[in-house]
Amino acid sequence: MNISDIRVKILDSGGKIKAVAAITFDACFVVHDVKIIQGAESLFVTMPGRKSTDGKYKDIAHPIDTPTREMISSAVLNAYEEARQAAARA
Repeated sequence: MNISDIRVKILDSGGKIKAVAAITFDACFVVHDVKIIQGAESLFVTMPGRKSTDGKYKDIAHPIDTPTREMISSAVLNAYEEARQAAARA
């Protein structure tokens, strides 16, 4: 499985959600609504989710193992940084 594209939309809301991304895998499967969030100490990536009846959020789609999660997070954060720098130059 390879990431073939990441599209990042930077949000200017001033809130904790800094951007939303769409990740395309192998040029044939896309996951939308991946969020880049400012945590207490650093940025982190959350997968798309929805609120369940008990009020907790559950992922709709997510990596099953740690290496895949880390690969996706790293790629998304790199794409976010590139998009942020490009926006600053514009």
